[in-house]
Amino acid sequence: MSKLLITDTILRDAHQSQAATRMRTEDMLPACEILDSIGYWSLECWGGATFDSCLRFLNEDPWERLRTLRKALPNTRLQMLFRGQNILGYKHYADDVVEQFCRKAIENGIDVIRIFDALNDVRNLESAIKFTKKYGGWCEPALSYTISPVHSEDYFVKLAKELVQMGADSICIKDMANLLLPYSAYSLVKRLKQEVDVPIHLHTHNTTGTGDMTILKAVEAGVDIVDCALSPLGNGTSQPATEPLVATLAGTDRDTGLDLAKMAEAAKHFRTVAAKLKEQGSLDPKVLSVDTNTLMYQVPGGMLSNLISQLKQANAEDKYYEVLAEIPRVREDFGYPPLVTPTSQIVGSQAVLNVISGERYKMFTKESKGLLAGEYGKVPGKVNEEVRRKAIGEDGKVITCRPADLLQPELEKYTKELEGIARCEEDVLSYALFPQVAKKFFENRDKQDEPTVELPMPTAEAKSASSAPAVNANGVRVLYVEDLTEQL
Repeated sequence: MSKLLITDTILRDAHQSQAATRMRTEDMLPACEILDSIGYWSLECWGGATFDSCLRFLNEDPWERLRTLRKALPNTRLQMLFRGQNILGYKHYADDVVEQFCRKAIENGIDVIRIFDALNDVRNLESAIKFTKKYGGWCEPALSYTISPVHSEDYFVKLAKELVQMGADSICIKDMANLLLPYSAYSLVKRLKQEVDVPIHLHTHNTTGTGDMTILKAVEAGVDIVDCALSPLGNGTSQPATEPLVATLAGTDRDTGLDLAKMAEAAKHFRTVAAKLKEQGSLDPKVLSVDTNTLMYQVPGGMLSNLISQLKQANAEDKYYEVLAEIPRVREDFGYPPLVTPTSQIVGSQAVLNVISGERYKMFTKESKGLLAGEYGKVPGKVNEEVRRKAIGEDGKVITCRPADLLQPELEKYTKELEGIARCEEDVLSYALFPQVAKKFFENRDKQDEPTVELPMPTAEAKSASSAPAVNANGVRVLYVEDLTEQL
């Protein structure tokens, strides 16, 4: 067997899973030179929730982050996570927006695009696969892994074969809730290696404490690439830590060939970053504890924290275990969707409603109605028709075509709406995905970019007269020389 290849998630999923995606670009850059020299197959650094978080919480341009990282990591493939027809947002976008996003992501520095759909509806992956290939990216469609009466090993092997026919360069087993147990991983990887002729890439977490064992059994079965996270942000709700796996395989026929000393140097930097995130309250030590509720209820860690928050708001924290027990029942009624964004939120919210209203399906969320009406695509299993009728009415129509076929081209509309505000095509895409958040970001950016005028150093009396920045006759804000480094 050949050496095992590793994708490190320290710059994306590690801090998304442990610290609410709050790592800043400035926290990444000091480690980039050493990360670039390690020899990873790729570094996952973009996509997922990073785009939203940059704009919404960090006042950073996600496109600028990508360009900066591309420059700082010239020798390593950069990888992103892409939600199929949802791109990085929470609804379906027209094909022209999907195409432009793929083009711009690759132009700005992305090499590998991992594409998934919450329902494993391949129609929702078609456009992203096609355009990733068109613009020269490495196309890695994902199997959103879950367990249910309809999600057998045969189901996933059949799905992988379809994705290879559609143009996959590699296939990812995306085990977002850490439900793939070690011997199941061995069996699935073995089958995939026998029946498809592209590399198999395993992504799991360590939420239930089984992630390391799952990876090791997958390695024994011949998996080509695995996702890990450097130890300062590894394990728990994140990926299994990179260094222990590298040490375990050293000297075997799957030796990664990676340098533990270099990893130790990178880890030293990220320990300081993790400490900072903890101080800020973004990193809760609870994310490192083993939580076997995931195995019992198939609820990913992020979904659990969301449920607790919803119950607190409703003053119904005592209903927590009732809601956990209700989730599998709602999931069955809804046709066994895998629980990943956005279906995890849809099923979880409906379970909360069912419990706190005292009657199952007395009320439906807008998103539950949409899922049952086929707006998100085809669910894997059979829907409870009585529940569907209650949600969308006796005469409610269910979408059976590819949902994006019902969408008109949108890019021109977004471009017009942002006329005079957008500085580049990337701005239009940011706005398309998160209109209000992006607009607010652009306004702040414009304020920060307003010209300043240097004045002579004032006297002590003048400085004490006013601590606020002055405005000249033309309305331009001015700063004294010694204050120019301050944020306006």
